[in-house]
Amino acid sequence: MTAADPTLRMERGLFRDGAALVIGVDEVGRGAIAGPVAVGLGVFLPDVKRMPKGLRDSKLLSEQRREELHPEVLAWAPHSAVGLASNAEVDTLGIIAGLGLAAVRGIEALVAAGVPVEAAVVVLDGSHDWLTPALADCPDTSRPRVVTRVKADRDCASVAAASVLAKVHRDRLMIDADGVHPGYEWTSNKGYASATHYAAIDRLGASALHRWSWLKQPALF
Repeated sequence: MTAADPTLRMERGLFRDGAALVIGVDEVGRGAIAGPVAVGLGVFLPDVKRMPKGLRDSKLLSEQRREELHPEVLAWAPHSAVGLASNAEVDTLGIIAGLGLAAVRGIEALVAAGVPVEAAVVVLDGSHDWLTPALADCPDTSRPRVVTRVKADRDCASVAAASVLAKVHRDRLMIDADGVHPGYEWTSNKGYASATHYAAIDRLGASALHRWSWLKQPALF
């Protein structure tokens, strides 16, 4: 085991402390200049089995390995969801509110599937709890308790699983979008900033999927 291999230690500690469910949550696309932000959610029970071999934070995996792990993660988590907030919503609301909106949509999908999320503890990557404020207007039956952990996507298996779910889902959306808005190299950059991406914007103009407020001003014209 290396320092980058996640474990279930935190999740099992939460179960010992009385959590009925643990939901790992992670986001993808926060720093992109095109496309949605995606929030993955993986639900786990106290009898959680050994995690898929080779599971890691999605950023530490190749695209091929993420695709290979994706069905294994779906089979491992009893329930899962990916919530999205569009580029237009990120432009209008800001990235933090966009993350919250995407997460709430994911939680609503879990509720619709019959998951008692009010009995869950959410493990959120990082030190900033951007999720609890987003849940303020949700009914009590869809409002889990949230705990944060720095580098949870690296250390906690549930969050690593959520990162793979979100990354694969969003990458596939951007690959499909490349066929509708060709020329920006989204099959490779997935909507993130790069010299060639900015050069394409200068050449073609911004598309309907770009976060216009995030672009360098000369690229808008």
